[in-house]
Amino acid sequence: MPDLSHLESWFSHDRLSPYRRAASDHRDAVALYEWNAEVSASFWRTLGHVEVLVRNALHRELTAWSQQRYQTDRWYAAIDPLVSEQTRRDTREAIRRGTRNGRAETPGRVVAELNLGFWRFLLARRYDGTLWRYCMYRAFPGKRRADVERAVSELHVLRNRIGHHEPIHNRPLYALLALSLEVASWIDPEAREWIAAGDLTPSLLAQRSWTGKQP
Repeated sequence: MPDLSHLESWFSHDRLSPYRRAASDHRDAVALYEWNAEVSASFWRTLGHVEVLVRNALHRELTAWSQQRYQTDRWYAAIDPLVSEQTRRDTREAIRRGTRNGRAETPGRVVAELNLGFWRFLLARRYDGTLWRYCMYRAFPGKRRADVERAVSELHVLRNRIGHHEPIHNRPLYALLALSLEVASWIDPEAREWIAAGDLTPSLLAQRSWTGKQP
């Protein structure tokens, strides 16, 4: 195992600082850094499945609404008058990326280019009386918009930390894992069970015992 000075020379002193502060000695700091990378990779799988599940559920309901009201499956164009300028910019950029190299525009290609932040902000309070009431509530049967927004926002923050290779060892990881699976269950309980069955995160969280702390 490399020592802490090697990691600092490779990845920077500043990046290793949170692990030095959280560990009892340099050896534990290295172990914590490696554990953080492993649990981040495992969480990435779970968050990825939940993100696609959320995206597809909302896409389905927005499409049905747009087809009924505007006779088009390009719901992202239909909502243009209702949404913020940032959301419109995100949609335009998704269309641009989805039609690169002369590809035809299809809703599937555009939606694939919309990240979790887009969906998080589409669940915001400002759309409670419009998009949520029109159709999006059907993606989460029986759930309040505020609860869905809060949950997706928390997962979005975690996703971004992992995506930027930031520490997550100091986050409430058991609670965030439970929240990830809960969001999946709101859409489809069977999907939740499938995601959980292949999730290695619980075993990695249990390995954290050597620090004397629980995530």
